[in-house]
Amino acid sequence: MRTARRNHSLDDGRWSGTLSRAVVSLAAALGLGLACPCFCLAQAEPEPSLSDFLPPTEPEVSRDEWRQRIEDARRRAKEVARERREHPELYKPIPEDPDLVATERLLRDDSLKPGDIVATKKGMFVYQGRSDQPRRDQDFVPVNPKLAR
Repeated sequence: MRTARRNHSLDDGRWSGTLSRAVVSLAAALGLGLACPCFCLAQAEPEPSLSDFLPPTEPEVSRDEWRQRIEDARRRAKEVARERREHPELYKPIPEDPDLVATERLLRDDSLKPGDIVATKKGMFVYQGRSDQPRRDQDFVPVNPKLAR
């Protein structure tokens, strides 16, 4: 049993006519958009670029100026290195007193409220200062462990 073959040449003719009408319509729409820029709202105002948000920069330097800057930086680095080798005592870190650091940290702590207890190397203290006044050493009263029992 043979099946009948369909003639696709007729369908191809209809398809090409539809396709050509679509291409003509698209070309007309593009031509109208190019001929009347007033309809194109995207071009009404230019988009901001990255340079609009950056601070104004210095004008570009020439290659010779750039090389001179590099040479100056190298010279300064060598001078600093020589100075550190010749006078190492000037560059030794100053040892900090841990007790002094801890005390300063307590005095700067904004989260303390009256009644808070802090533990230090010298014992436990109750904070009795006020939040509207700067902290002082007198705001910390020692806790007497004998009375707590």
